[in-house]
Amino acid sequence: MIPIVCIVGISGSGKTTLLEKLLPELSRRGHRVATVKHHPGAIELDREGKDSWRHKRAGAHTAVVSTPAGLAMVRDVPGDLSLEEIRARIIQDVDLILAEGYKSAAHPKIEVCRSEVHPEPICRREDSLVAIVTDRPVELGVPAFGLDDAAALAEFIESRFLTRSRPPAVTVRVEGRSVPMKGFVRDFIAGAIRGMLGSLKECDAAGAIDIHLDPVSPAGPGLRGAPPAPEDSAGSS
Repeated sequence: MIPIVCIVGISGSGKTTLLEKLLPELSRRGHRVATVKHHPGAIELDREGKDSWRHKRAGAHTAVVSTPAGLAMVRDVPGDLSLEEIRARIIQDVDLILAEGYKSAAHPKIEVCRSEVHPEPICRREDSLVAIVTDRPVELGVPAFGLDDAAALAEFIESRFLTRSRPPAVTVRVEGRSVPMKGFVRDFIAGAIRGMLGSLKECDAAGAIDIHLDPVSPAGPGLRGAPPAPEDSAGSS
């Protein structure tokens, strides 16, 4: 499962500036990183009058702009997606997700705390704080890094969250026979199931998960047969 680390701090503390310093360090080490930024309003990634803008305004559920250098997508969602849902539905082929904000999420947090902006950190260890980036001495029982110490912070993140481990064990059996899977399929199934279960209240999706699906009957969903013919209640003459 792709690890998620939240970069938190009050407005103006320097979260985006830290990410601008941190991302090149992680990329230089060969890690692929996705970022997530929460925004309370509507998304406008395109300019008014452009073709893709017209597609979305006309009612497209998903509008994609594809170029040889990259891809951008805007799609409708039923509400604010959790980081687990974003990871399961959208993000793939990366080693790490860095989320700017999301201080209430139950994920490891690195706080940016500048003395000129706020006098005290907003997170503690019980808030899943794993490190602090600051310009003054603090004693919170977690590693502290300077505002410009991106290299050391990248090394900390690498050792804490990016140490290569064996892939998640995923076993699928159909009619008692094990189904072989490639790594991408295995990781996708594991991430999707844990992501969906992790969004449920009081559900610890980090442990072992057993799922059993009963056989689909001919009249099951998507395989419904024709309704039975009505009986002739009039009888024969």
